[in-house]
Amino acid sequence: MADELLDRRAVHDELEQARTTFHHLLDGAGEADLARATRGTRWNNEQLLFHMLFGYMVVLALLILVRLFGRLPRGISRAFAALLNAATRPFDVINYLGPLGAVKVYGRRRMGAKFDRVIATLHRRLDAESAADLARGMHYPVRWDPFFKDFMTLADIYRYPVQHFDFHRQQLTLASQG
Repeated sequence: MADELLDRRAVHDELEQARTTFHHLLDGAGEADLARATRGTRWNNEQLLFHMLFGYMVVLALLILVRLFGRLPRGISRAFAALLNAATRPFDVINYLGPLGAVKVYGRRRMGAKFDRVIATLHRRLDAESAADLARGMHYPVRWDPFFKDFMTLADIYRYPVQHFDFHRQQLTLASQG
């Protein structure tokens, strides 16, 4: 059943592709590249790269939430998602401001190392998931992210960060993208 829900090999490959791409983008960027404005966001390239990393970091928290809410009646996660949807404006502000400060703390070297650690953790957790775990799900605040669906399983959550990453990669204006 687990293989019906999720092609684990494909997800492992996608995680590795994202890791390789992230390092290529980060390592190929000069200071001027990182400071350059992005397409369609108010962030510069360095800030958007952190946001892309953060999308993977968020998945670690989402895995915990799915395990919790996936064991409760669906109405509870539906109410939680509605509450989060109602808080979209403050979320948007925090989502924007977070990378502004985070790049001052993380910097290029720490972002690359953190990306590696998060991907390694996702690999380990994916390998440990049972079919029952992958089938658990919960409702999500669809106003928070265009890739959130109203109801997502744990299998869906493992697919989410690649969508987020690929979308934002198109907004970067790095010379190393070519």
